[in-house]
Amino acid sequence: MKLSDYKVLTFDTYGTLIDWETGIHHALKPLLSKCDVEVSRDQALETFAKIESAQQAETPAMIYSELLTRVYWELSKHWAVDIEETEAQRFGQSVKDWPAFVDSPSSLQYLKKFFKLVTLTNCDRKSYVGSNQRLQIEFDAIYTAEDVGSYKPDPRNFEYMLAHLQQDFGIEKHEILHTAQSIFHDHVQAKEFGLATAWIDRRHDAQGWGATAEPPKLVNTDFRFNSMAEMVKAHQQSL
Repeated sequence: MKLSDYKVLTFDTYGTLIDWETGIHHALKPLLSKCDVEVSRDQALETFAKIESAQQAETPAMIYSELLTRVYWELSKHWAVDIEETEAQRFGQSVKDWPAFVDSPSSLQYLKKFFKLVTLTNCDRKSYVGSNQRLQIEFDAIYTAEDVGSYKPDPRNFEYMLAHLQQDFGIEKHEILHTAQSIFHDHVQAKEFGLATAWIDRRHDAQGWGATAEPPKLVNTDFRFNSMAEMVKAHQQSL
């Protein structure tokens, strides 16, 4: 299959289109500055990933802004730092401040000419508004963890997306290319559901898994690009 053979691109947003690692690390600086020992960026992101994924599994119905507030409290306990409630709440509301990757808006605007664009995100509806403004695109559909009542990699999220794509647009699985950075949140489950996948490997020049938990297994993806700009170039070549 070529990129031009698909009708719908379903996206994970955070890590793929929004540079959430930069956003998370910046929002954690007030906490990190209070630590008795220096915590590197990679250490901070990896600790965040473990606590966030555990919290999502424990409280799947909690909306993301509240969940991030809870994660901040757990991080403060992990690093033995005293914090105020307002500080944790600021972290919970920080999603709107996380920057887009520089190539995301222009790439999405190009791809919109050829595909329906859909996002399946672990965010909540209110927080996603700020990210959507940064991406400068009108998605054909946005499915959030708040809508589903669970967080990826829970299979319910993919079941919800596929049911709505079929119901609302008449889209079948073979017409979908799931496009994401996270192996843990997206690619393992997407392959379980029989979807074609494109890996946007934003961490291709970095070690470890960053702000995403280590996946239970590795899977083969149908396409692999280091950026959205590379994906656009590949699509142009496929025409």
